[in-house]
Amino acid sequence: MGAWEDLKGMVSVCDKCELSRTRTNTVFGEGNPDAEIMFVGEAPGKDEDAKGRPFVGAAGKLLDKMIQGIGLARADVFIGNIIKCRPPENRDPRPEEIEACKDFLFAQISFISPKVICTLGRHSLHTLVQPDLPISRVHGKPMKWKGILCLPMYHPAAALYRRSQLDDLKFDFDQLKALMDNGFYM
Repeated sequence: MGAWEDLKGMVSVCDKCELSRTRTNTVFGEGNPDAEIMFVGEAPGKDEDAKGRPFVGAAGKLLDKMIQGIGLARADVFIGNIIKCRPPENRDPRPEEIEACKDFLFAQISFISPKVICTLGRHSLHTLVQPDLPISRVHGKPMKWKGILCLPMYHPAAALYRRSQLDDLKFDFDQLKALMDNGFYM
């Protein structure tokens, strides 16, 4: 696990963008580094910055519930974000911050070599699959990115703030379960 620990160490001392000056902790991500399923959100929030762990607030509790609903545990998957430091006031990540951080995400993906990447929300969809692709049109529909199966999903926070999207998120997880049942083939 030397390369994985080296990558973690590089993230922990990164100063490629202004977010390094305002963070409490970097949020490398957590879970199984040999996971078949990888979830990628956009950025750490206040709780994540304080604890140095991804998805530990209300959206994280919903994500955990959804993961359990398809017969898995948080420890079975890998959960991370595009950027590893919290943007002030939980604003959207800026293009230069994504640019500074995305090589860390790509290195994580390369190391983990997941069978499917679930993009959580529009920022990870736009970073990994295609800019300006509307999440409302493609959520729950598997597609390929650099030969890896990607499943765009609504972000759990969206389902918390817009209850109508909770059904959409459940649909997205049903699609993930169907992919699992089919051996991750479309």
